[in-house]
Amino acid sequence: MVFKKLLGALGVGGPSVDTVLEPGPALPGAVLTGEVRLRGGGSDVTVDRISLLLVARVEREDQDEEHEGTVVLERFTVGGGFRLAEEAEHAVPFSVTLPWETPITELHGQHLGPVLGIRTELEIAGARDKGDLDALAVGPLPAQEAILEAFGQLGYAFRSADLELGHIRGTGQQLPCYQEIEILPPAGHAHAVNEIEVTFIAAPGGLEVVIEADKRAGLFSDGHDTVHRFTASHHGVPHTDWNAQVDAWLKEVIAGHETRATPSSGFGHHGDQHRSGPGAGAVVAGVAAGVAVGVVGGMVAAEVVDEIGDAFEEEEGEEGDEG
Repeated sequence: MVFKKLLGALGVGGPSVDTVLEPGPALPGAVLTGEVRLRGGGSDVTVDRISLLLVARVEREDQDEEHEGTVVLERFTVGGGFRLAEEAEHAVPFSVTLPWETPITELHGQHLGPVLGIRTELEIAGARDKGDLDALAVGPLPAQEAILEAFGQLGYAFRSADLELGHIRGTGQQLPCYQEIEILPPAGHAHAVNEIEVTFIAAPGGLEVVIEADKRAGLFSDGHDTVHRFTASHHGVPHTDWNAQVDAWLKEVIAGHETRATPSSGFGHHGDQHRSGPGAGAVVAGVAAGVAVGVVGGMVAAEVVDEIGDAFEEEEGEEGDEG
C-alpha cells in the first residue's frame, strides 16, 4: 500500500508509514515477514514503538441481534527506540509468528468470507496512531485443506464462512473468536440435516475439528444441533484416507448422541461439545461443489483489498487503546 500520512494523534505534518507484507497467503502458525517503511514528516521525531496488530471482523450477538465488530487477535512489537529525521526514510524488517488459530480467509485462491488485516501502529512521544492497514490472506494448513477437500469429494457444498465472538467449551481455543465454515449436505443426507458447521482449532500438536449438524425436525420431534469434536495430527495428513475419515465423522455426528465410537489411532472425539458463542450466520452467499470447496457469488480478493479499509474504519471511533 502507498504511504499513509499519520494525521491523527501525531498531528498534521507527522511521519508516514507503509507496511509491505510478503506476497502470497500466510499460514496459521507460520512466520509472516515484511517491512515497515517510514518517511519523516515536517520535524524530527523519536519513534518509541512500532506495533503490528492482527485484527479481524467478527460477528457478535446481542439480544438475538447480530452485530459486526473488530477484535485484535494478536499484537506484535517489531521495532522502536530510534530517531526519525525530517523527511528521512527508514525501513524496519519484521518476522512474526501468526497464531495457530488464525482463521482461513481463502482456499485455492478464492475468498471464503472472513476479513483479516495487519494494522500498523506507531507510538511517538506517548501518542499512538493507527497507521497503515493491509489485508491479510491466510490459506489452510495441509490437514485443514485435506478435510475441506474431502467434504467436496463427498458431495458437500460450501455455503459461507464467518468469525464468531465467543469460545467453544471443551476445546483448547485461545483466541477470542472462532471460525465457522458452513457446508450444505448432498441430496443423500438432506433429509436428516440442514447444514454442517465446521470449526478448526489448530495447535502445534494437531488439529481439533468441531463439527455441528443442524438436524431437521421430524414429524413428531423438534430439530436440534448435534456437536462432536474430533482430532487429527499434522504429520498424518499424507497417510490418511480423508474421504473415509470425514465420512465416518459425519455419520457419527448425524447419528446423534447415541453413537459412541471408540477413538482410533491418531484420532479422538468427544460428543456434544457446546459453543459458548453465538450461532452461525451467513456472510457470503454462495454454493459450490467439487473436489475443492469453492466460492460462487463471494467477494473476490481484489474487492477485499479495496474494501478492507472501509470495513475496519467503521470501528475506528469505537475502539479504545489496546493494552
